[in-house]
Amino acid sequence: MDRFLLGSYEEDIWVVKMVSHPKFIIRPELFAIVKAKKNLHGAFATIDDGKEFTLVIDQSKLKGSDNIAIEKNWKIITYDGKLPFELIGFVAKVSNALADEGISIFVISAYSTDHILVKEKQSSKALEKLNSLEMK
Repeated sequence: MDRFLLGSYEEDIWVVKMVSHPKFIIRPELFAIVKAKKNLHGAFATIDDGKEFTLVIDQSKLKGSDNIAIEKNWKIITYDGKLPFELIGFVAKVSNALADEGISIFVISAYSTDHILVKEKQSSKALEKLNSLEMK
């Protein structure tokens, strides 16, 4: 079984929290990953690298005039819990588990957790694989 070690520093002490199984949840909306000329209001995530905007946005909110390229039909799978900054290998473990299943991913790390985007047609398989992983 795949395993994770989840821990964090609390008052200068490394504390390991035992969780038997991770819980990943999937959002019901379909999302697009967009290369855009400008930021769009209501995006789930926006990355401005100084040359372009990369947006993750609900497909129903797309407006075509400012889009340069669009990848549609993505689902967002989120780890339902707080991940400490000191955690090493979480995204690597998730990525490897999904790569073993032939599932391509787009990853967004937020302050407290990570979001894994997978194509809609592979989302059930991805969610099942992720929720089968064990933490220790």
